[in-house]
Amino acid sequence: MTKHPGLSICVPMTIPFFDVDAMHIVWHGHYVKYLEIARCALLDKLGYNYDAMRAAGYVWPIVTMQLKYVRPAVFGQQVLVDAHIREWESRLRIVYVITDAASGERLTQAETTQVAVLLENREMQFDTPQDWQDIIRRAMQSEA
Repeated sequence: MTKHPGLSICVPMTIPFFDVDAMHIVWHGHYVKYLEIARCALLDKLGYNYDAMRAAGYVWPIVTMQLKYVRPAVFGQQVLVDAHIREWESRLRIVYVITDAASGERLTQAETTQVAVLLENREMQFDTPQDWQDIIRRAMQSEA
């Protein structure tokens, strides 16, 4: 699948002291937070963040998450968290790559999958809501 710039974002971060262990290496659980920061920035960019989803009558829980740690991130390191929407029609699948900002070296790669759940009855939807699909189409057209 082609990577569409309108469906991607790159978020710069500096690894804070409170995210590292005694060896100054990021504790593995904090990577989930970095993914969430990038995901929220991407959804904000599209104008369909968690508040907008809820206002439309849906919540979007994460149903799967995969992380592959390639190299450790360390205290004070400048990193880039790239997030890209890979699927959007029946679920929201976002792929991530965390790289060292200076060298471009890959540190972590990840993927999350979310599904639309109708708030009124808590039923999972087999297709994503039409308003979400419209937002994706507009984002793809605006880059052309």
